[in-house]
Amino acid sequence: MEFTHKYVCSAENKTVELGVALARIAKKGDIFLLDGTLGMGKTVFARAFIQELSDAEEIPSPTFTLLQCYPSRKSEIYHYDLYRLKNPVEIFELGIEEALYGGISLIEWPEKMENFRPKDAFNIKILPDVNDNSSRIVEISVVSKEKNDRLNAMEF
Repeated sequence: MEFTHKYVCSAENKTVELGVALARIAKKGDIFLLDGTLGMGKTVFARAFIQELSDAEEIPSPTFTLLQCYPSRKSEIYHYDLYRLKNPVEIFELGIEEALYGGISLIEWPEKMENFRPKDAFNIKILPDVNDNSSRIVEISVVSKEKNDRLNAMEF
């Protein structure tokens, strides 16, 4: 069974607030897959999430490095940007196994993983609001009841 939650982020600061709220319910081993076209706010979300859990002051987009790691109070945070990936098997060169099981993973452009895309993840789709160009609709889907319970308890 899949559980889906929808949120409206009427401005960038609401995307930041949602990233913070999800960081507060994150646990070691959690995977957050960030889907959305260019400019939808994936990196804004990821920066807010990482800043909530770590002491990192600068959170560069890992577009060119593909991966940035941050120590945090809960677990190591692995921030992937797979936009430039040419072949899905390249994720193994980036140490994805360790990240998925030993830390908290934020993965932008997860469709590049193809068949290696994790099933038990927080699937986050950031979509434009057709009624308001500055707003985003954020759909978060999970398959586990435990993750759904955490989303239900999340303060946003």
